[in-house]
Amino acid sequence: MTWTRIRILLVATAILWPSLLSCSGVFAQQSKIGNLTGQAKRGKELYGRYCVGCHGSRGDGEGENAAYLNPKPRDFTMGLFKCRSTPSGSIPLDSDLFDTVGRGIDTTGMPRWLPLTPQNRADLVAYVKTFSGRFVEEKPDKPVDIATETPVTPESIQRGSEVYQSLKCFECHGEKGRGDGPSASSLRDSKENPIVPYDFTIGTRFKCGESDRDLYRIFMTGLDGTPMPSYVNWVTPAQAWDLVHYLRTLQADYGEKSKTADHKGLIARR
Repeated sequence: MTWTRIRILLVATAILWPSLLSCSGVFAQQSKIGNLTGQAKRGKELYGRYCVGCHGSRGDGEGENAAYLNPKPRDFTMGLFKCRSTPSGSIPLDSDLFDTVGRGIDTTGMPRWLPLTPQNRADLVAYVKTFSGRFVEEKPDKPVDIATETPVTPESIQRGSEVYQSLKCFECHGEKGRGDGPSASSLRDSKENPIVPYDFTIGTRFKCGESDRDLYRIFMTGLDGTPMPSYVNWVTPAQAWDLVHYLRTLQADYGEKSKTADHKGLIARR
């Protein structure tokens, strides 16, 4: 073999090696959710069918539909995810991503992917993980504990209102939780895209779920990639539950759902 051919092979190898490594990593990546094992090789096909239009072929959130969406699709290459059970700054558990695919993210373009089987979702999670080296280099932290819920009482709701004020939640979410606080128009996500604070007065769901436990978890983990921080070091479990109980009263259908005399008269006036 001539030196010229050797040089050509070396140059070609240098150019192709990152792609070869990437492909190898794609096919090796897995996810573990309970008894399910997801395979990235299978997930790649699902991603091309269901996800590429918004999240893009490189997983950078620059799909052809991205320009029409607000908020913008998640950039998987950053390894930052809103909906997690792990502390702020940690990568999510596989089960967190699995739940997000099935549940969707309220008030965004991310729907509930109900047509996907549990195995499909596990495979898709495995492929999504290939876009960020964090899933190779890091292990997720232990999930944040969710304390037992305290009783819903008038006193708890009143304390929650006070927590809402003391944490200055109103600066983003507004005095009545409509997402119209004085800082709302200036908020940006991790890619400097404008982002709108959540409006608690609509519907029964939240960004990352619909149960009281889901809302409690959001307080304690924060929504990485957004201005919503973690309050795990700022509030006690009891205070977090008080805040959950108060925010529930801001929802439009709270009066219909509340059947106990204790709650009557406690609906926030909007």
